[in-house]
Amino acid sequence: MAIQLKQLRVHGFRGLDNLEVDFEPITVLVGTNNAGKTTLLKSLQLGLSNTLQITDDDFHFTDALIRDKIIIDILFISIDEEGNQKAEFEDKWATVFTVDRISIDSEGNQLLAFRTVIEENLIRKTYKKKQFVIDEWGEFYKEEDGYWYSKTYEQELSFYFDEIPFFYLDANRDILDDLKNKTSFLGKILSSITYNQGDKELIENLIKDLNKETIERSEILTNLHSTLEELDTAMDNPNNTVDITPFTKKIRDLNKGVKINYSQFSMEYHGMGTRSWSSLLILKAFILQNMKLAIQNQVAYYPIIAIEEPESHLHPNAQKKLYSQINDIVGQKIVATHSSYIAGSAKLKDVRSIIKSESETKIGKIIENDLTHEEIRKIYRQVINTRGELYFSKVLILCEGETEEQALPLLIKKFFRKSTIELGVDVVGIDGGGNYYPFIYFAKKLNLKWYILSDGELSIIKKLKKDLKKLTESHLNVDEIVLPQNIVYFDNEDNFESYIIRNGFLEEVENCLKTILNFDNLDKLNELISNRNGTSRGRVKTDQICGTCNQHIFEESLRDYDGDDGYFRALNDLLSQNKTKYSCILSELIYNSEKPLPPKIVELFEKMSLILDSPENEAN
Repeated sequence: MAIQLKQLRVHGFRGLDNLEVDFEPITVLVGTNNAGKTTLLKSLQLGLSNTLQITDDDFHFTDALIRDKIIIDILFISIDEEGNQKAEFEDKWATVFTVDRISIDSEGNQLLAFRTVIEENLIRKTYKKKQFVIDEWGEFYKEEDGYWYSKTYEQELSFYFDEIPFFYLDANRDILDDLKNKTSFLGKILSSITYNQGDKELIENLIKDLNKETIERSEILTNLHSTLEELDTAMDNPNNTVDITPFTKKIRDLNKGVKINYSQFSMEYHGMGTRSWSSLLILKAFILQNMKLAIQNQVAYYPIIAIEEPESHLHPNAQKKLYSQINDIVGQKIVATHSSYIAGSAKLKDVRSIIKSESETKIGKIIENDLTHEEIRKIYRQVINTRGELYFSKVLILCEGETEEQALPLLIKKFFRKSTIELGVDVVGIDGGGNYYPFIYFAKKLNLKWYILSDGELSIIKKLKKDLKKLTESHLNVDEIVLPQNIVYFDNEDNFESYIIRNGFLEEVENCLKTILNFDNLDKLNELISNRNGTSRGRVKTDQICGTCNQHIFEESLRDYDGDDGYFRALNDLLSQNKTKYSCILSELIYNSEKPLPPKIVELFEKMSLILDSPENEAN
């Protein structure tokens, strides 16, 4: 690999009016419907191929304005085997691009940057396409500087290169269409079949013998052949003969009769999943063939492949295998997907989220260097590997642990009268300790709407403030940080369990404990609590430091279950000791209760409703 498509900028094309996105060797585009994934792929097609399929509807318009031109800026750089930018293009690429097209950036690196402009020819009522050399790839600036697309360029040249072919595989691909179409990738592969003269004569003679044998061994075909010979008499042309060829007569016609079978059945009998996947693999074979020819002839070759919804019609297990097959395709790949399996298989740095926010389209990406190895591991373990659908969330709720993770979906259903799936809401427990940072970083960088329902412990609130300071790069002291409205935390340093006990669901907690402890009445529960009162809780760390070893001093701690607060502590302790058992039971009890939800839960849901009820989300 010696070059890479690095950046794309789009102005005035469909829903994209001011967008910049950068690419990796394989880039996965995620986002809701109508966010702009397909438009982004189509803009690459306009810039990198010689096609021009444009209508009036392709020009960006709103109630306030209508754009009269489409502008697409594209940047290629030179890279080494590790993917790092190099100062100069290899000789074979420098020869392809020529001196007239190669520019130099501020750091002295060579680059290929060009602009594609599409405008309407008002006289002919057609559309014209021009391309210009960009002599300096500047910053992506917006209104305050007059917008990046306001700058004009004078040197007009063509930037379509056979050595950088652009392939677009749309969501409606079907190998049956490929078999019928000579201009398809499969048609081109079959049309390129060649044999030396000796092999050609041998194969055609074998086919001739096969056709003859097939006719002679069939009474029907023999009679048909004899009858058709009367054509010679009718036409008074005895020098001509009639042939019936059940099999292709000439090698050049092989592509006309090719059939592809899978599991002993023709492709006509398979579903769209198999046919769609087969079409993708045909493209893979076509590109590999071209790469081999390029290597043999020692010429430059670097295809750009845009793939729209590769998961179309495939079941989940098949989708899981797709990413590795796509990754193995020669060249640079840009994949637009709705599949959590494909998105979850990609590296964090390879994913780009496309979010439509009001009238603006935003691109989100994660910069792994901003995270520690442990933070990256947590995102993969708790988000990507098991929750790839988070890439497509409308709203993400982060909470401390398993209880909230199981309870909140039911409480959401109780409040909104819709499931989390219907609402596009995902709930993620962070395994306690207030370790929210990797998750809020993930959400913020991908432009996901996120909320936190947090325990109220002072240490956790302080850690949240530190995380926000780091996330926002604030210069304020931690104590001066004000938690934003999308973070809701419990009063009185409560956790989830103690908060619901204090706020109307004492009976549900008692019934939950009776169920998991197999008690038939409340007296047995009270007896257990009474017997445990004053017993050892174990040794706990104090704030006192030992003068000898300079370590924290640990003291014996006793359970105090006296009074109402003590009883609440006892219930909370019992729940904590049965975490794996009580979450589902308690959640069901709260869901089935006719009591109003606790105030902090309602506060969280009311804030979420402002997002979920917005027209923007309704459209998605």
